[in-house]
Amino acid sequence: MRKRLLSFLLLAGLWGSLAQEDLERKAFVFPEASKTAYVVLETTLKQPLTGFTLCMRFYTELTRGYSLFSYASRRSANEILLFAEKPNQYSFTLGDRAVIFNVPEKMNTNPFGRQICASWESATGLVELWVNGQPMVRKSLKKGHSVSTEASIILGQEQDSFGGRFEITQSFVGEILDLYMWDRVLSPDEVGWAWFNGDVPGNVINWKSLSYKSHGEVFVKPALSSFYRAVGG
Repeated sequence: MRKRLLSFLLLAGLWGSLAQEDLERKAFVFPEASKTAYVVLETTLKQPLTGFTLCMRFYTELTRGYSLFSYASRRSANEILLFAEKPNQYSFTLGDRAVIFNVPEKMNTNPFGRQICASWESATGLVELWVNGQPMVRKSLKKGHSVSTEASIILGQEQDSFGGRFEITQSFVGEILDLYMWDRVLSPDEVGWAWFNGDVPGNVINWKSLSYKSHGEVFVKPALSSFYRAVGG
């Protein structure tokens, strides 16, 4: 009986450490550079990904490189990595191989923040990157690859090993919001709808029903209302 009670308390503690909530019109705020501030996202994939789309909005004043989305597996610390190399350059990494996208400054500038979408499909290897609703030239990466279901997904830091080995020089400072992920490539119309804050709920990661655990100095705060007015939300 005592062992059962201890097991129940342990499970209750684990459940209590994981938040699941609707974060619509809210943001994760990372106020300063750190290697201890990050958010772990929980999701369960039933089968390896052979295609996906990831969309998110963010605000930052950083001019150095920083991680936007880090998905590690046991076989690869950079199973999926979306990284801002500098203000107008983004890298997309899949299974430790990367392609670089150079974004025209006028497309990457928005007084209300930026939205970025990245997609990939195994059948062709094609990678798409969209910034503020505008597409970049498609590139090719890891045709025939599949993304492992064993995932450690982290915001605010880049993983150099599964779930850890962070560097302060790669940390994110600013605000992240409206993060969604789908197990397919969205159509151009769907990406455009997501840019205008449309209702295209993610079936892998859904900002309106997000399971997460924050560590260190990360805060959940109301998103800036001016952003939603700007995009017609």
